[in-house]
Amino acid sequence: MFIHRHSDTQSVRLRSLSQRFSSDQKLSLHMVVSIAPYCLSFSQQTCHSNYISKHIALSKYRRDIRRGCLRRPQILPSTLGDAVGLRVFVLSDLHTDYTENMEWVKCLPTVGYKNDVLIVAGDVAETYKNFIVTMSLLKDRFEHVLYVPGNHDLWCRHEGEIYLDSHQKLKKLLDTCRGLGVQTSPMVLDGLGIIPLFSWYHESFDREEEITSIHVLPLEMACKDFKACKWSKELSNGDISLALYFDAMNEKNQSVIKEIQNTCNQIITFSHFVPRQELCPEKRMLFYPKLPKIIGSDCLEFRIRYIHNSLTSAIMISYNLFLLLWEQEGEECI
Repeated sequence: MFIHRHSDTQSVRLRSLSQRFSSDQKLSLHMVVSIAPYCLSFSQQTCHSNYISKHIALSKYRRDIRRGCLRRPQILPSTLGDAVGLRVFVLSDLHTDYTENMEWVKCLPTVGYKNDVLIVAGDVAETYKNFIVTMSLLKDRFEHVLYVPGNHDLWCRHEGEIYLDSHQKLKKLLDTCRGLGVQTSPMVLDGLGIIPLFSWYHESFDREEEITSIHVLPLEMACKDFKACKWSKELSNGDISLALYFDAMNEKNQSVIKEIQNTCNQIITFSHFVPRQELCPEKRMLFYPKLPKIIGSDCLEFRIRYIHNSLTSAIMISYNLFLLLWEQEGEECI
């Protein structure tokens, strides 16, 4: 999941919420971005590029990861106190096919977020039944919910489902979102532009030298997408065709995006995959060194640069379950 923020003048409060489940379950990472009303004014002091990193206590988090004692806390009240303003919450990789993850969603308060925005950056659930239950629960709790699909959302492994391939499932998920009032297109809220970006990975995204000193399983064996996703013959995980196919879905929103560029001082874009390989650890640090081949898209970086003109400030939580703090060319990524 990739979140990118551009602003002329704003202040962001960020908290990451996570829980380490048992070994046969998934780890979900969640982020809260609260935008105070005073931050939407040009008259206020400009936020420095290192503002976010100063407000994230990563040292204790790293220690907890090493000790294997990371737990997901409850979503806490905004640190902005009683200030009235737009709050944007971000969730990714809920994987509510796992019972404990679904229970966590069901336990979210039914009051307290009625005026807030929720971004859901993919991998909600594999089965359509769990997808619609999850998105319905989230829409009941937040005034505005935005969504882009992840790779797990498009798996077609279970009999009895009412779609034949991943194309049909994608269409059904987007139709379902439309029926629930979940946005999959760009929108503007209180002067803040929020732009979902459709994306998919391609193997050529990986430009790091291969590790040859150990045996590494081929992608077709290690990544379930190659069997669980069903695409038409002209589209493949092995080349750039799928990445281009998903990127083309953003073209229909170009006029709206242009309007947002011209009228909004704050813009958030989000997607499920990452736009740069530097956002993933080096291969020597990975349990599966071929991971960079299935996490990102060059098309996505081009799209982000077009929207934001230059990558000035970025917040990222990757769907591949790594937490990083990384700065380059003015970007600030988590």
